[in-house]
Amino acid sequence: MTPAIVVQFLAQGAQMFLVLLIAPLAVGVTRRVKARLMRRQGAPLLQGYRDLAKLVRKESVLAESASWLFRTAPYLVFALTWVAAALVPSFASGLMFNWAADVVALVALLGAARALLALAGMDVGTSFGGIGSSREMMIATLAEPAMMLIVLTFAIAAGTTRLAGVADFFIAEPIAVRVSLALSLVALVIVALAENARIPVDNPVTHLELTMVHEAMVLEYSGRHLALIEAASMLKLTLYLSLLICLFVPFGMAPAAAGLGGWLIGTLAWSAKLLLGAALLGVWEVSIAKMRVFRLPDFLGVAFVFAFIAILLAYLSRGATV
Repeated sequence: MTPAIVVQFLAQGAQMFLVLLIAPLAVGVTRRVKARLMRRQGAPLLQGYRDLAKLVRKESVLAESASWLFRTAPYLVFALTWVAAALVPSFASGLMFNWAADVVALVALLGAARALLALAGMDVGTSFGGIGSSREMMIATLAEPAMMLIVLTFAIAAGTTRLAGVADFFIAEPIAVRVSLALSLVALVIVALAENARIPVDNPVTHLELTMVHEAMVLEYSGRHLALIEAASMLKLTLYLSLLICLFVPFGMAPAAAGLGGWLIGTLAWSAKLLLGAALLGVWEVSIAKMRVFRLPDFLGVAFVFAFIAILLAYLSRGATV
């Protein structure tokens, strides 16, 4: 291999491990901001790393009725989510595997991980797992159509569904007010809240039987299996924050040929925007209450309507800044 290919390969590997390393910190920032706004001391910023290390050291206890799917699902969910998070451009665009960073493929990877987790939740046969899986699929059927419309809106605007191409397009374009992109931003934020089981869709720290969605599916997991699922959940939050950064505030992202100095600046810019997004998420969750489960279709319906209007405006006004 030529030195240039080796450098590109190392940069792509650095991005993969960067998203893995920063994911628990992003969750820690959200938790700390929420705690401070509620006048509590809160857990340390690095508590997420400690929790994962503690779970890895513990023994995994399996139910007698658990099948091979229950045991293998955490590994597959973690792998699929990690690959999806690593495909989203972070500190640089045009890296070695950015050609595969297609938003449609991204939705497919996340959908496969969700389906595996839902099947694992029903595998043991507990009532909580069945409730959580059914609610997760209900949310998915409402969120995924909105996500696909958002994808098509950006495809019309940038002429491609590759995330690196979309980021490069908006970096090169002059700053202008685009109503279609503003509506897409609102829709994507709603979808991100739903996909990550955050308030108002779900409360990630609750264990109330009648309100759980994500937690209900993983109640039977423990030890390293639970560590993998928690790590996948952290990676998913990082993925959506990175996706919002890549699509709406890509400024500061370095080109692939920028070299080590440009990549370092891009890493600092991406990390700052990611942690700022995590802090804003904490402010949002303190400012709003959780919705009832039966109100979720209305909430996600807003995302679909906004995404539909956005793609309609983008299609009807091609070539204009709308």
